[in-house]
Amino acid sequence: MNKVKHEFKNEDFRLQIKSVSVEQTLDLGYKLGHLIDNGIIIALTGDLGRGKTAFVQGLAGGLEVSPDYYITSPSYTLINRYPGRFNLFHVDLYRIENNVEIELEEIGFYELLEGKDVTAIEWADRLSGNIYEKHIRIHFEILYSGFRKIIMTSYGLKETKILQQLGEL
Repeated sequence: MNKVKHEFKNEDFRLQIKSVSVEQTLDLGYKLGHLIDNGIIIALTGDLGRGKTAFVQGLAGGLEVSPDYYITSPSYTLINRYPGRFNLFHVDLYRIENNVEIELEEIGFYELLEGKDVTAIEWADRLSGNIYEKHIRIHFEILYSGFRKIIMTSYGLKETKILQQLGEL
């Protein structure tokens, strides 16, 4: 993985990384999971096939989720729970279109944001407004020939500390 730059902006921290393989994306998720020592929200954005689910697979490993669990995108179930050092709630909002807030209320989504667990939300950009203040936003882009640009931005002191530690690895 090539670390591209560190950038401070309004108490937030931004880390931009190039990943040249699925293995590097998995490793990045693993390293982030290993650094987490408290509940946190991770908002994942980017088009289909950009690496969001692979990242969550690595994140699960870093959170010590048993390898017996097959981490897959919960496109139809909307939320999967995996026990580890912390519960990992993997949320996928791809299929939610109309009445987003009502559907999310019905499945208990908002309670996840208040907990002591790790919540990774794929397609987080489908949420209207800023329903969570402190989080790490991770945006995935494909540059060329499978090379990915992963932009990680923190919102909150705890989240900034984690990304700074990740940038030092």
